[in-house]
Amino acid sequence: MTSVKTRPVADVAAPTLVTRDYITTWLRANGYSYFVDCDGDIGGIWDNRMFHFLILGGGNALQIRGQWNRLAGIGKVPELLDFTNKWNMERIWPKAFVRVRDDGAVVVCGDLTITISSGLSLSQLDLQLKCGLATACVLFDTLDEEFPDPVRAAR
Repeated sequence: MTSVKTRPVADVAAPTLVTRDYITTWLRANGYSYFVDCDGDIGGIWDNRMFHFLILGGGNALQIRGQWNRLAGIGKVPELLDFTNKWNMERIWPKAFVRVRDDGAVVVCGDLTITISSGLSLSQLDLQLKCGLATACVLFDTLDEEFPDPVRAAR
């Protein structure tokens, strides 16, 4: 019979309420630069893309939301909607969506939203934040391939 090694219960970190301080502690521990905006939301830049870490629903959900670093014109909306719909049908996360801003610029975002009402251990927080960042970067890299930058292509 093979023995299975398990970690002692004492080594398993208890879930902790996810707060902005908990997130900024993780960011600092990983050597990441970040900012806190005027609404108190935490953000940063990864691979030249803007990300925010939002606590939603009175502390019931954590959302890691990234925005593609390019703006599109309104004429690109049908193509971008086709892309994001296909992305969402083929993948669980990040959720991809198109937004038309008040100024008419079109942006593509990706987010991972998880329930945190019971808290997260540090390793769970680490996994979720890294997953949100990494998968959104894959989304944006795929967008870059699918919609090449016309300025870069003209060089």
